Amino acid sequence: MEKLKILVVDDEARMRKLVRDFLVRENYEVLEAADGEEALDIFYKDKDIALIILDVMMPKMNGWEVCREVRENSKVPIIMLTAKGDEKDELTGFELGVDEYISKPFSPKILVARVGALLRRAGKTGDAAAIKSSGGIVMDKTAHQVTIDGKAVELSFKEFELLEYFMDNEGIALSRERILNSVWDYDYFGDARTIDTHVKKLRSKLGDKGEYIHTVWGMGYKFEAKQ
Repeated sequence: MEKLKILVVDDEARMRKLVRDFLVRENYEVLEAADGEEALDIFYKDKDIALIILDVMMPKMNGWEVCREVRENSKVPIIMLTAKGDEKDELTGFELGVDEYISKPFSPKILVARVGALLRRAGKTGDAAAIKSSGGIVMDKTAHQVTIDGKAVELSFKEFELLEYFMDNEGIALSRERILNSVWDYDYFGDARTIDTHVKKLRSKLGDKGEYIHTVWGMGYKFEAKQ
């Protein structure tokens, strides 16, 4: 299945990188634009863009102008980003046809969740993209359900996210810091030992499959299933 293309438009390179990193991790292809004019150039050249993430305050052409022109030619889902919390801005966005409106600062994980929800509503995702399996463990991301050899396993929200991260990075040694940054988000300042507690619970719930989560001494963990 081909990766869905998402156009990220923001004049801040740091913000584009943050959003891109989270989207790439979810198997999206990301195109970037640093201003409104560049965004429209890419939009007209590439007819396969599945969704646009658009900042409001940009040089050359602001987000409202870009949104207005895109809407004259396409119904592609648009998520508008803004540093302002003004209700008038939000109303302006919806009047122009914005599908979602997120104020900065925001959680990248929440943004990615909104992206997934919008694409599902637009009928641009297939069920296969939401199903992941390895060594008898089957994860349905849409239904938020895990089965082991066909039997359902009850996981907490964070245990599900942790297992998802392990399965997405199978065979890769992951440090505790990297797991914290990815599963608990960049703004989490808790103790890395919380990873060990959650891994212990997850291993227990996975039964025999719990041995797929290997401890990398002095570093963190690695998920490796027996196929």
